[in-house]
Amino acid sequence: MQYFVMVAEELHFGRAAERLHIVQSTVSQQVRRLERELGVNLFERSSRTVALSPSGRRLLPRARAVLAAGDALIAEARSLAAPLTDALLLGTGSSLGSRLDLFLDAVAAHGPDLKVRFSNLERDARIERVRTGQLDGAFLRGVTTVPGLRLLRLWEDRLVAALPASHQLAEQSAVSLAQLRDLPLRIVPRERNAALYDLVVTACAEAGFRPIMGPPFTTQQDTLAEMAMGEGAWTVLYAANATGAATRRIAFREFAGDGVAVPVRLAVRPDMRPDRLRLLVAACQAAYDLLTGTSA
Repeated sequence: MQYFVMVAEELHFGRAAERLHIVQSTVSQQVRRLERELGVNLFERSSRTVALSPSGRRLLPRARAVLAAGDALIAEARSLAAPLTDALLLGTGSSLGSRLDLFLDAVAAHGPDLKVRFSNLERDARIERVRTGQLDGAFLRGVTTVPGLRLLRLWEDRLVAALPASHQLAEQSAVSLAQLRDLPLRIVPRERNAALYDLVVTACAEAGFRPIMGPPFTTQQDTLAEMAMGEGAWTVLYAANATGAATRRIAFREFAGDGVAVPVRLAVRPDMRPDRLRLLVAACQAAYDLLTGTSA
């Protein structure tokens, strides 16, 4: 039934298989098995398209309701089986800086006896472990939607430009993206951080140019050291990380105008234990309010 709902949402067996992290043939087999058990065709298939059949359209809301009921049963059972004092398991990636302290303060305020443990993992591994219940949540940068997961708003991480202190642009208190058009950009390869890569390249395009790609960003230390030796290039750093990377040979400058920022979210399962979900929703909202000066 889960496979039926996923194919109905994608209208494509291949994309549904990608979301389910299984091979396409398995999705096709299981959907056909469900059709045999129900005695109806759920989809109208051709060599190029997949569409819901009239029966499929009628049964889709009921299938979703059955899955939601199953998720609710599991979540309630988990809530009864273990107290809230169990450790909260969260996945992290690169440094979140002092803002992590704000989030932890908010967690402590809403669950004073709750321990928090972290696993440093690549983004895809974090997402998968949240899906399978091995993690209660995962911090994600540059992602605003993940199929099957709920993303709780946390904050926006500002980016700053890093360039050699000897460059004439370093004399300015802020730089515009357009002023950097003739300098090579050193950024992580897209396969390593698609969200950051796409954000910066898109921002450059909106500023009217396609960036000249220099050597890839390797590590923060090595990349900045190479630029410090006079290499004519620029890169971006999270503002929270720039303070710890201070050096007289590298200038960190804010972007002019509205700047460039990366959204940070906490990914959770919609069917996680209700008490934990309530705590994380409240903690994320509190952290957001503190950083933006708003109130819920």
